Amino acid sequence: MGSGQVTSSEPFDFQGKHVTVAGLGVSGVPAAKVLHGLGAIVTVVNDGADERARAQAAELEALGITVRLGDGDTLPEGSELIVTAPGWKPDKPLFAAAERAGVPVWGDVELAWRLRGPGAADWLAVTGTNGKTTTVQMLASILTAAGLRTAAVGNIGVSLLDAVLGEEQYDVLAVELSSYQLHWAPSLRAHSAAVLNLAPDHLDWHGSMEAYAADKGRVYEGNRVACVYNVADKATEDLVREADVEEGCRAVGFTLGTPGPSQLGVVEGLLVDRAFVEDRHKNAQELAEVGDVNPPAPHNIANALAAAALARAYGVPARAVRDGLRAFTPDAHRIAHVADVDGVAYVDDSKATNTHAAEASLAAYEPIVWIAGGLAKGATFDELVAKSAKRLRGAVLIGADRALIREALARHAPQVPVVDLDRTDTGAMRAAVQEAHRLAQAGDTVLLAPACASMDMFANYNKRGDAFADAVRELGSADG
Repeated sequence: MGSGQVTSSEPFDFQGKHVTVAGLGVSGVPAAKVLHGLGAIVTVVNDGADERARAQAAELEALGITVRLGDGDTLPEGSELIVTAPGWKPDKPLFAAAERAGVPVWGDVELAWRLRGPGAADWLAVTGTNGKTTTVQMLASILTAAGLRTAAVGNIGVSLLDAVLGEEQYDVLAVELSSYQLHWAPSLRAHSAAVLNLAPDHLDWHGSMEAYAADKGRVYEGNRVACVYNVADKATEDLVREADVEEGCRAVGFTLGTPGPSQLGVVEGLLVDRAFVEDRHKNAQELAEVGDVNPPAPHNIANALAAAALARAYGVPARAVRDGLRAFTPDAHRIAHVADVDGVAYVDDSKATNTHAAEASLAAYEPIVWIAGGLAKGATFDELVAKSAKRLRGAVLIGADRALIREALARHAPQVPVVDLDRTDTGAMRAAVQEAHRLAQAGDTVLLAPACASMDMFANYNKRGDAFADAVRELGSADG
């Protein structure tokens, strides 16, 4: 799994080193400050020069850091290392120039990994196309219930640099990692890691499904105790097979069915462990009830099993799994029940920004009036619609790429009534909810699971979910 880069994680002396930070933003500014504090000679390069970038540049320049706005493609003279924001594509000219010059490229995760001190906290890492944030938060809740000092970090919440360099001491970190972050983290070696699932996403960034999967698979490299995979998603097990792990590290599967040896699964409404028990061929350990998972939708139970597997790999007792899952509350806009109006449940899963997430959401309910659409990011919808067609009472389509979903519905669910809303103004979501209300019958679920990104109409998926919830509450008060 060579990356063409140095993968040694030997301590790196930054004193007097010329380091280029690629990109301002969420990770670039703290990385530049940390490197400057370690004595590096830091130059920040950034493609844009908008008002926000100029303000961030002024803050860094006041510290004595050089910032070049509007030129993210040229390698600064004398660069010995590049630390990049995770979103920068691997095919950028800056990285080609670095490769020619033999300059290594790290992401913020790699930087954090290299800066851990002696006796640093172990990392339990989670990646996958969908469910990462929920799984990491569940894992942190379980670890906390076991009395361990922990935090949910990485692609969510606390930045890894803050977690590694801050004053707070941790025993173990629950780390969410995106495929971008893993691409730029060649020497990361987690205690244990999970790939929850693999579906086409971010292919415009990675260039191919194979490259995307390979970057996800990096999370298993050098694992010490357990590589956790999804029994229902063979691609995740294949990544375990390909990984170079430490002697004695085990493959541990999670399944919504009855678990085999070295697996966690579900038996008669119980989450059970047949991996981290004495004589796993004969014994199973009860961990929790399905009802302890909030909400108990199938994909969320899978998240809970993955979190439990990582916690058990770290030696957490069964009781802490149950207590941690009970204490966990999911974030907003993740299959969140907004209200019941006229016997119809309204559910906000605005976080379902790709087809894989929407498919999991649609599998949790029936019959459904589905509100979908937005920016497709190169996705196709035939498989999603074909799998979900029998659950649909109707569909209301919004957003820039709604025609792609409409055409898939015409091919695979011609019997389903479709409302195509050709508007992108602020009242569009209200209109969508009103149309869904008209199509729905008592006992149905109106589900916002867009299968698309939100930026064509909304600032982000949170704002899209808020607009849906506001429209539902308006509906309820009008009916009341």
